[in-house]
Amino acid sequence: MLVGEEGAGGARHRPRHAAWHPAARLGHPPLQATGSSPPGAAGNPTRHITTIGYSADHRPIRLIVIGDPRARHPALVVGCIHGNETAGIAVARRLAAGPPPRGTALWIIPDLNPDGVAAGTRQNAHGVDLNRNFPYRWRRQYAPGDPQYAGPGPLSEPESALTHALILRVVPRVSIWFHQPQGLTDGSGGDVRIERRFAALSGLPLHQLTRYPGSATTWEDHRSPGTTAFVVELPPGHPSSAAVGRYAHAVLDVARTGS
Repeated sequence: MLVGEEGAGGARHRPRHAAWHPAARLGHPPLQATGSSPPGAAGNPTRHITTIGYSADHRPIRLIVIGDPRARHPALVVGCIHGNETAGIAVARRLAAGPPPRGTALWIIPDLNPDGVAAGTRQNAHGVDLNRNFPYRWRRQYAPGDPQYAGPGPLSEPESALTHALILRVVPRVSIWFHQPQGLTDGSGGDVRIERRFAALSGLPLHQLTRYPGSATTWEDHRSPGTTAFVVELPPGHPSSAAVGRYAHAVLDVARTGS
């Protein structure tokens, strides 16, 4: 079980890198996407689709890995963690369908909260806000039924637990978590130069939002010094194709910068 790798007292340490392959890192057999290059093909970037777990209502959660299979400092993109903030899914899908980045790899979870997306709710099927369920400074917040209910304990939810395990294994150099609807790039506590670069390329100005106990990016930035996890708040509504392309370009740029 990977969830317990943090150690007593939340001690920070970098886990050793396993082989690049999703099957080796996660213990799941890869599902090769149609038209993707075979694993290990010389000079060919690869594209793999893997089910890394299931939601509280047993919907599959997919991981798409594209790019250089030898990359040791990949980037993570989470398209949606709140089920009523879905614009980032389009960006994640654009990245997954586009040309693989050179010199790095993207680990993409288009939809971390499929139960919330299906129901149109911020929370998962257990009524938990997944972005209050990560272990750093987790505390009991609100009551069941509140949109920001933090759950009965840290990593109580399958969606947050599987992402926690993935991040501990992969240790992404840059992680981007899409939200809505504020239309900004959050200075989330990592390398502000990367956040500022994303803001300039995306047209989403840099601001600092409130640091909430149990949030994913706060946990990541605390857990792995030298990495940068940050929130991107997309504008309300469904983004245009041009906007999706602009955001995807910004992701690729900072992913290469961070590698």
